Amino acid sequence: MADTSSGDPIVNQAALIPASIESLIRQISDITKTEPQDYPMAQEKFDADVVVIGAGPGGYVAAIRAAQLGATVTVVEKEYLGGTCLNWGCIPSKAMIGSVERLNDVKHAGDLGVVVTGEVSMDFEKFSARRNKIVETLRGGVGMLFKKNKINHVEGFAKFVDAHTIEVEKDGKTQTLRAKNFILAMGSSVIYLTIPGLEGKREDGVWTSDDAVTAPFVPKRMLILGAGAVGVEFSYVFNGLGTQVTLVEMMPQPIPMFDADLGAELGKLLKRQGVDLRTSASLDKCEKTKTGWKCTVTSAGKSEEIEVDVVLLGVGRKAMTDNMNLEKIGVKLHRRGVEVVDDSLRTHVPNIWAIGDVTGRIQLAHMASHEGTIVASNIVKGGDRKVDYKVVPNCVYTVPEVASVGLTEGEAKEKGYDVMVGKFAFRPLGKAMASGHQDGFVKVVAEKKYGEILGVHMIGAHVSDMIHEGAAAIKLEATIEIMSEMIHAHPSMSEAVLEAFEDAHGMAIHK
Repeated sequence: MADTSSGDPIVNQAALIPASIESLIRQISDITKTEPQDYPMAQEKFDADVVVIGAGPGGYVAAIRAAQLGATVTVVEKEYLGGTCLNWGCIPSKAMIGSVERLNDVKHAGDLGVVVTGEVSMDFEKFSARRNKIVETLRGGVGMLFKKNKINHVEGFAKFVDAHTIEVEKDGKTQTLRAKNFILAMGSSVIYLTIPGLEGKREDGVWTSDDAVTAPFVPKRMLILGAGAVGVEFSYVFNGLGTQVTLVEMMPQPIPMFDADLGAELGKLLKRQGVDLRTSASLDKCEKTKTGWKCTVTSAGKSEEIEVDVVLLGVGRKAMTDNMNLEKIGVKLHRRGVEVVDDSLRTHVPNIWAIGDVTGRIQLAHMASHEGTIVASNIVKGGDRKVDYKVVPNCVYTVPEVASVGLTEGEAKEKGYDVMVGKFAFRPLGKAMASGHQDGFVKVVAEKKYGEILGVHMIGAHVSDMIHEGAAAIKLEATIEIMSEMIHAHPSMSEAVLEAFEDAHGMAIHK
């Protein structure tokens, strides 16, 4: 018979240990290998892995992405799902613009050979109901997405007790929530400017964008202060509804944050539509009258009194950080909102992040959504992804629309680039003629040495949909040569983009 015993004395001795003792040794060994966090006594009790404060386009997107990645998520919202963008900003204003655009299309249908008989007008009640229905439908959609992704929704105002604890107050009742991580997505709110006669407070007949999207009537006369996106969009809406609009802008042209050529073109088109645009101008004071407001406006060194029914303040927003005890728990604030450590958007409290308008960086809904996906990924997957702010499309939804991405010509020159520019108008395009949308142009900014595309800027029909070709080109560091070789459909409005790329080398076919 073969000898099955080992020659190792230690193994032979272990074989003599009684089974009960061997079992005990194994138990002790298992205990020593157990990590402390595996013990329930060592675990800290949390209600969620992630609590998102704010359910706007940044907050609700961050919540859904975190849930998709496997986190337990609660969203705290003090008012309506969808935040400012869905309820008082992007969506209702675009619904209003859509209705006014259709009204203007019908008024000018004769230019396309369409005969319209009878008076063409806006049913303001139906106009408002349509806007409200769109908002309510989308708001309900966010709620359905929360249910689908098993996201807990808590209504109320949140304030911090410590870095892992908040109290949520609603109708005098308070509940406490504890979380491993928090995402601050409270957004921003409009502010009332301190103008003599208004004194920085809410007055009858003084509207902000929040009031304008729920306007109870169409004013006969309106002064809009600020020709940024808010000002020019509402100028288009109320001018189209029949209001006599005076638009006051302190800079030399409207939409001053965009490329100068876009602002100049939009200003020309707004004036052609009937808007009284005052640039390099100031609103010095307002005086309440029996019928509205008497406004003193100064431009070109000359002051003029303008009587209006409504003053719409289209400038000024502030981060919604008040009364949340943020600084008491170590979250630093700066003049425009929450201070973050870097582009990962972590605050100075390691388990708290901030996204969207509340950071005071770029106040755009799609920027907040993108930031939300980055932060959710970093929290759940433990990464350190950074947000790329180089490629952020920016759009204004007047008619025609304005869209921009990357550096303006002025910004490129300031950064020291040797710049070349290509430009092409929509007017000669077959699709533009056929559709009756000939206003506007496409402008491309590139650097000369390699032809890398630095910026793409457009004003015209549907450019908010077309701008993403420019965004992709900049993101991929494409050159003029590469984009000029990309085939564009004919007939299409996007042919203007191709021609602009070619024009940067003076090679546009139809120019």
